[in-house]
Amino acid sequence: MAYGLPSRQTVNTTAGRLRASDVRAGDTLWTLNEGRSTQTTVTDVVVVKARSAVEVVTDHVSFTVSPDHLLVTPDGWVHAGDAKDTVVAWTPARKLCRKRVCIQPGYEFGYFVGATCADGTVGTNYVSLVVNDEAFAARYARCLTVATALPARLEAVTRPSGYLGRDAPGFRVRVVSSYLADLLRQYTGGDAHHMRQRFPRVVLRDQRVFEGFLDGYVDGDGCRSKHWQGRIVVSANVPFLADLANIIGARFTPRTDGKASRLTIMDSWRTRRPFQPEQHPLELREAEWVAVNDIRPRTAEGKPLTMYSYRLSPHPTFLVNGHVVREPW
Repeated sequence: MAYGLPSRQTVNTTAGRLRASDVRAGDTLWTLNEGRSTQTTVTDVVVVKARSAVEVVTDHVSFTVSPDHLLVTPDGWVHAGDAKDTVVAWTPARKLCRKRVCIQPGYEFGYFVGATCADGTVGTNYVSLVVNDEAFAARYARCLTVATALPARLEAVTRPSGYLGRDAPGFRVRVVSSYLADLLRQYTGGDAHHMRQRFPRVVLRDQRVFEGFLDGYVDGDGCRSKHWQGRIVVSANVPFLADLANIIGARFTPRTDGKASRLTIMDSWRTRRPFQPEQHPLELREAEWVAVNDIRPRTAEGKPLTMYSYRLSPHPTFLVNGHVVREPW
């Protein structure tokens, strides 16, 4: 049985998309390893002739491979010709060449996540914070840079104020990084909107990270109490506050009148419930599952198809239009 890709089928290389016939030994291809994008090197190219191929049609795009080429599913590897009505591993090919962020866990990382959960905005390809307090914005910029190594600077801006009836001065920190934006969405359960975000359990790595999270979250959505030794946070996201209350062992009674609820964080919370660290991945999981809608046979009429296959190292898999494939040997 002949394995491979037809000559015009494109492959995701680190230099961009290349036709299968243009890939050479020494080229580096993209693949996914444990859910994250990585690179693998072509050590040899094999050219064979074949009479048949299949076009795999998924929710995002289609691609053509030999019928016995392997695709990865939640249940393991399946032949491309048998993949209809399954889901296969995929990642957006247009995001492969973006700059990846290496997170440094520590107090600053916790502060950055906490302040973003309270007052930040996570866009499609950026993360920003716009506040009135210059000192808060400066702390946020410093912690963002320490945690991610991305340059963050403070900008003076104005924004309309309904209360004042005029533009009010403020300060903005904004970093353009689709990787960081996707990472924050992963930390908060897939949706970073303040009303839908989940508690980011990644900040429970150790007590230092969690302390940074509390400080950042209180700086954004809370204040110091004038009557007791503690702090108060206010939010309409009841599940978020409930998770936080459970972690610190605090009592929490959400409001039922539609207004924002309050949670008191006593300074003595550490003596009430010992901190329980949890390990969650800091890196972005870039793999997704995409449905296979159809498998269309392609039979050569006249001269046979020229198929290209690759020997790879260190990973035997590679990406075709963002889909993970492997040859069966």
